[in-house]
Order: sequence, then C-alpha cells, then structure tokens
Amino acid sequence: MVVNESLGILIVVFGLALIVFEFIHPGAVLLIPGSILVVIGVLYLVYPSALLDSVYGPIAIVVVALLSILAEVPYYRHVAPVHPPMATTTAGLLGKVGVVTSPVVPDTLRGKVRLDSETWSARSDREIPAGTRIRVVGGEGASVVVVPDLPAESTADPRRDL
Repeated sequence: MVVNESLGILIVVFGLALIVFEFIHPGAVLLIPGSILVVIGVLYLVYPSALLDSVYGPIAIVVVALLSILAEVPYYRHVAPVHPPMATTTAGLLGKVGVVTSPVVPDTLRGKVRLDSETWSARSDREIPAGTRIRVVGGEGASVVVVPDLPAESTADPRRDL
C-alpha cells in the first residue's frame, strides 16, 4: 500500500491545531474532532493498513472519541462553572432588592438598576438618584417598576418610654 506521508502529517497538524484553538478559545467543542484527527493521522502514518483495511482502525477512532468526550466534560465544567440561571421575566424579580446605577426619572425608561448580576431598565413615580437601594414592586416587558428600599421603621411604641 502506498502511503502519502504528507497527508498523514497534515491530518495530525490539523487535529493539533483544533485542540490548541479549543484551549485558546473554549466553547467551540473542538477537542473531540481534534483528537480524532490526530489518531487518524498517526494511524495513517504508522500503520495505514489498520486504518484502511481492518476493523481496528475505526474501533480505535471510536475509542479515542469516547475518551475525548470523557476529558472534555470536566474541562468545560472548569472553564464554564455552573451559575444560577438569569431571571428572564420581571415576575421573577418582584421583591428583589438592588441598586440604582443610572438615575431613575419619573415616566421614562432612562433609569437603570442592578439586580444581582443583571442590569434592568427601571421606572418609578419619583426620582431616584444613582446609588440608592431599591426594591422591585412590578414590571412590564424588559423594565421593572421600583421604589426606594427604606430601612424598616422601629415598631416600638414611643409612649411606652414615658
């Protein structure tokens, strides 16, 4: 069997390039195809008849693919840690406390508030300056209705101290 070494080397180099690209820019899911190409290229260079004329070549490729999957899952857990899902509706924000990041002006959507890790457009019936702690009391579409979150007033009866 005639083996074209440059083709085998090209396949290995391309597979390694995919793996390197995946480590530089995680999320493209290139570890599996990169690993498979490296194995195909090495088999083609070292033992071409195993790849092309027997059942062992395809079996080796499947085994490498499975091993790549087992390596890729922990890698992605490391580079993209699990975090709570973002709230996508204003109904899920009712009662949440946040901070005004851009002043809230009555009857406009210019105001912005930070709620957990999200920034929302905010409306209010009164002006609320940046830095003020707020509470969400409603919402519509992609905006929330907020009021200043005042500290709880003392419930002690002032007449008891007399």
